[in-house]
Amino acid sequence: MVKKFHDELKKLNKDVIKMGVLAKEMLQKSVESLKELDAEKAEWVLSKKGAIADMDDKIEERTLRLITLYQPMASDMREIACILKMITYLNRVGRYGKDIAKLVGNWGDKRHVKKLVSIPHMSDLVCSMLEDAMNAFETKDVSKFSDFSDRDDTVDELRYSIFRECLSYMMEDPKVITRCTNYIMVARYLERCADHACKIAEKIYYMVKGERVEIDHSSETSKSSLRDRYS
Repeated sequence: MVKKFHDELKKLNKDVIKMGVLAKEMLQKSVESLKELDAEKAEWVLSKKGAIADMDDKIEERTLRLITLYQPMASDMREIACILKMITYLNRVGRYGKDIAKLVGNWGDKRHVKKLVSIPHMSDLVCSMLEDAMNAFETKDVSKFSDFSDRDDTVDELRYSIFRECLSYMMEDPKVITRCTNYIMVARYLERCADHACKIAEKIYYMVKGERVEIDHSSETSKSSLRDRYS
C-alpha cells in the first residue's frame, strides 16, 4: 500500500516537472516571438494553452485522489500540498505566455519602436528562476533560492525602467502609443511570472525543510532571514 502510494507520487512529480517545462517554454517562446515578431512562434504558444490547462486539471484530480485513498501525513502531505499550489502558479505562467503571444498576432506589419533588450532580459531572468525552482522540486536542493529575492528585485527594476522609457516615447510620438502600451503590459506579465516563481520556491522550501519562508522584495526582514539560512 505504501509502495503504491509513493510510486503514484513519483509519477505525479514527473508530470509536474513536465508542466513546468511547458510553462517555461510557453513564456520563453512568447517573448522570442515578440522580439522577432514571429507569428509562427506565437501560434505555437497559443496552440499549447489547452494542453497546460489540461495538465492542471488532471494533476489536481490525481493529487486529490491520492489524499482520499492514502491520507498522507508529514513530508508526504507537504509534497502533495506543494504540487497543488505549484500547478496553479505554472498554469498562470503559461497563460501569461499565451497573452504575450496574442499581442504578437495583433501586431501587424509594424516594427518595434526600438530594438528590444530589456524585455528579453527580463524573460531570461524569469525563466532562470522557473528552471531553478523546478530543479529544486526534482532534486530537493533549495540552495539556489538564496538569491531569488535579488533576482525578483532586478525584474521589478527592469519593469519600472521599461515603463519610464515607454512614457517618454509616447510623449514624443503619439504614433507609438499602442506599441509602447503593449511593451508595458508584457513587462507587467513578466514581473507577475517572477512573483509566481517566488511563490513556487516558497512552497518547495516548505516541502523540503518543513519551514515557511517569504521571498518578497518588499520585505527586507524576509530577505535577510532567507539569506541567513544559507550563511
